[in-house]
Amino acid sequence: MHRLALVALTATAVMASAPAAVAQDDGFEVWLNPAASVALDADTGIEIETAQRFRDSGAGRPDTYFARLWINQDIAPDITLSGAVEQRVNDGDSDETRLIQQLSTSHGILRTRLRLEQRFVAGADQMGVRLRPRLGVSVPLDTAGRWSFKSDAELFLTLRATDRGGSDGLTGLRTQVGVAHELSERLTISVAYLRQQDIRSARPDRVGHAPIIGIELGF
Repeated sequence: MHRLALVALTATAVMASAPAAVAQDDGFEVWLNPAASVALDADTGIEIETAQRFRDSGAGRPDTYFARLWINQDIAPDITLSGAVEQRVNDGDSDETRLIQQLSTSHGILRTRLRLEQRFVAGADQMGVRLRPRLGVSVPLDTAGRWSFKSDAELFLTLRATDRGGSDGLTGLRTQVGVAHELSERLTISVAYLRQQDIRSARPDRVGHAPIIGIELGF
């Protein structure tokens, strides 16, 4: 099992550090990701997830703030079906509303997530549709299971661009490597390095490098 985790870690690290096939514009960012959840019953819960993403001028993207309201339903011991509505504010750029459907699974240390988004961008020609498959690992680092190593890679597949004639297909890659610590039954914090690559046709890719700090509070 730990050999598999090492292989997954190595693969993710290679993807995160390998140079793009074409020239790229790099920028430094800082991401914060606080969230709070409440259990409604043994299988159902609601969650409020927020994010604050601060970017330097070289990132080529505006600062972003969003809030999501999730409904999560466990449909099997290792499978969760979720839906969310999100409001996103892009400082100095077009704001956005998203509808999200998501299926998450766990298989030992492996974690998978498949997310479908409908994107409504202010001033855009049409509703955008995007599919985001993610594969990762979560490996306990102590016998109590309070410390864990986490790593994942996620593809951004645009099925329908928000503007007519816009790019579709593979338009992004996000990888991250970090650790999480369960401080109590109600509070977990995580710290990771995240690399976000926007893949653009006939233009240099945009790449953001960010420490990401997550806080999860449960009630």
